[in-house]
Parts: sequence; structure tokens; C-alpha cells
Amino acid sequence: MTDAVARLTPLGVAVLALLSEGDMHPYEMIRLMHLRRDDRLVTITNGTVYHTVARLERAGLIAEVGVDREGNRPERTTYTQTDAGAAAVVEWVRRELPRVDRPAEFRVALAEVHGLDRDEAIELLRTRRAALAAAFESLEDGRRHAREKGVPEQYLIEIDRELALFGAELAWMDSILPRIADPDFAWGPPATPSEPYLAQRKAARQ
Repeated sequence: MTDAVARLTPLGVAVLALLSEGDMHPYEMIRLMHLRRDDRLVTITNGTVYHTVARLERAGLIAEVGVDREGNRPERTTYTQTDAGAAAVVEWVRRELPRVDRPAEFRVALAEVHGLDRDEAIELLRTRRAALAAAFESLEDGRRHAREKGVPEQYLIEIDRELALFGAELAWMDSILPRIADPDFAWGPPATPSEPYLAQRKAARQ
């Protein structure tokens, strides 16, 4: 399982997360991810999705459950998430959520954090906040020392931007953590987001 999690890409996690909501073929995955604007988080093309699906199947994280054909369209293989795939997503989110050195992975982990227990999600986000605060302080110290040595401001522009981003995320975390901790904050919706889409597909086939 450790090796499978280590080899997971953000797109692989996105595909596994979709299959946790219902069995789909790759074309449906691509369509649904575009509808949800998941292309903000990962690069979505036919080639990358089909390649990712093949890798996930070889790793035992998804499995074929059937092949169908609609009209004159090519046959489409439908996949389901395996137990190993479900466990891999949870473990990947646990690993990536507290890290501050992999921003692309963090965004996908945050999108799937609802799959964790509420208390665990809060603990991991607090760990991330502590790491962000330490990184912010270290960077701020570095900028101060640079100024004391007379380094021209033009060479510190990138550091200023990084400090602004750190500061903004710290402020956001200070606002979101109490919200998540509030019992009235919904956690684990009763209906999966893709249910309306899957219901439409089922009706069209009848």
C-alpha cells in the first residue's frame, strides 16, 4: 500500500475520488471533471486520464466491471474503485495535507479532505498551519537579514510575494479551522456530488 500511495499522482487521486461516487468509464470521468472545473487543480486531457486509469488498474486500485456500447460509439470500459483504491486515497490525503512544500498536491488533498474524519482533518490542518507559521518566520528573518546587509529591494521582490502568500494562507486557515470544528458545519454530505449526473446517465440508458 505504501508504494501505491507514493506513486499516486494528483490526477490519480481525482480519478479515484470520482469512482468513490459511482462506477464510470473514462469518458464520463473526463466530462464530469470538466463540468466541476477540476481542471483548475489537475491537467485533464483524454490521454492523461486514460493513461492514469491504466496505471490505477495495474496497481489494483480500480477494476473493470463491464463494457458497454452506445449506438455507433466505440466500446467503453466501466471501472470501479477497489478497497485498496479507497484506502490509498485516504492515506494520500493524510500524507499531503500537512505538507507545505507541495502546493499542487495540497490543493487536491484539500478538495478530498472531507473523506477524513472531522477531528483528523482538523489535526492535520493544524499541523500544516504550524509548518506554515514556521516557514513564514524563517523567510521573514531571511528578508530582514538581507535588508540589514544592504541587499537592494529589487532582489527581494520574490520573497515579498512569498511572504504575502504565506500570510494570506495563514489568515485563511485561522478562519476555516473554527468553521470546520463547528458541529453545524456540514461534514460528509448524505448525497455524493455526482449522483445527479449518474442518475441522468441511468435514465438515458433505460
